[in-house]
Amino acid sequence: MSQTVKTSSENYDDEELRLLPDSLSDVPQKPTPLPKIQIVTLLLTCLIEPIAAQSILPYINQLVSELDIIGGDTRKVGYYAGLIESLFFVTEALTVLQWGRMSDRVGRKPVLLLGTFGLCLSMLCFGLSRTFWGLVLSRCVTGALNGNIGVTKSMMGELTDATNRAQGLLMPMTWYIGAVIGPVIGGSLSRPQDHFPRLFAASFWVDYPYFLPCLVAAMFATLTFMMILLLLNEETLRGGDYGAIYETDGPPGSKELDGPVPLKSLLVHKVLLPITCYGSISAVQIAVSALQPLFYSTPIEDGGLGFTPAMIGFWMSCQGVANGIIQAFFFAPLISKLGPKTLFRIGHGAYAVTFGLFPVIHMIARRSGIVWSVWALLSCQLFLSVVQGMSFSCAFLYVTASAPNPKALGAVNGLSQTTVSAVRAIGPALATSMFAYCVEHNVLGGYAIYLVMIAITLATSRFIAMLPVEPGK
Repeated sequence: MSQTVKTSSENYDDEELRLLPDSLSDVPQKPTPLPKIQIVTLLLTCLIEPIAAQSILPYINQLVSELDIIGGDTRKVGYYAGLIESLFFVTEALTVLQWGRMSDRVGRKPVLLLGTFGLCLSMLCFGLSRTFWGLVLSRCVTGALNGNIGVTKSMMGELTDATNRAQGLLMPMTWYIGAVIGPVIGGSLSRPQDHFPRLFAASFWVDYPYFLPCLVAAMFATLTFMMILLLLNEETLRGGDYGAIYETDGPPGSKELDGPVPLKSLLVHKVLLPITCYGSISAVQIAVSALQPLFYSTPIEDGGLGFTPAMIGFWMSCQGVANGIIQAFFFAPLISKLGPKTLFRIGHGAYAVTFGLFPVIHMIARRSGIVWSVWALLSCQLFLSVVQGMSFSCAFLYVTASAPNPKALGAVNGLSQTTVSAVRAIGPALATSMFAYCVEHNVLGGYAIYLVMIAITLATSRFIAMLPVEPGK
């Protein structure tokens, strides 16, 4: 009885050291090889959402202006365009947490398949809608069935570990690739009877002038559905030691480590602070995303630049190209040099500068037209968007590291996506309605909206300042 025997607590200490990624003696210096086929399939799943979302932006304001609801007053377009964009996030906020928790129980793959099918269906319905409420209903269908965004983040967390997560964190890059493809599709394929009269001479294209870009987006979704069905191997997520990326407070083999945790156990500071920061950056991002196409399409005399849908699509695609290239080649080195918190704070603060440039650009355009200085300042906004995009990668690192165990990752990402969806549900309608109101009533020369958004950006920076230097600490 006197021989040396490890106690259960000693066993637990050894196991805990094995599990913790921050133990310097345990983390290998060489990154773990990434499961490439699984990662590529997952990235294709991420790609279709920005294609579907961004493809409507070049023409959504023109589409709304052609409906009977505005009575020919283009200053009211912002109210209705923002409502269409916001309702997607309202329905997503009501359902995305349940999709995340369901994926913890039944698996990620079935949820992804259903979400991809819903995206395809809703895009076809959007293209065939000829009334305002038809457009609204189709966007609500997309949001209600959209469990993909949280589930793909969960799967990416499971497919990577502490040694390769920055290298494998390609979802923001994929989003920006979709942000390139989407506006090109929407800007070049809307109203095809005007651009390609010989190919699209049938009366169908006159009656449904925006169906073609929706059809192409739906075809992307169909291709992705087949890729998920045939190539995504969910067993990959079950076979690895994914406990190695989480800190735990329970002994190995316990229910807390091995199974989904109650939702109330996630309502703690370690989980809620990263989610709040993710919500903060999403609030200002969605405001920029809603304001940009509205600002571009609105006539100069009404507070915008008067760009055509084709020009809007081209310029937003340039923004996506810049983001995709720089994210791919510079994110990992920058986060290694600066750290995730510093890079997060820089990206968040860049939004204040972006909002400040809008009134300056318009004042130049109103005085001198679309001259070289307008393009120079638009290029500055484009560069700032690259820095801003990196902050979302940092947010992903913090949210993933906050999960108490692997099987709670779906719930954590579902909770974070619910928060973000709620913010994004308010953001587009609020931002575009404020733009329309400020222009219509000449509040501070029509520029009051930008001052409000700068104030919100500065106020929410406090949450990011509260983050630990390293995720999960």
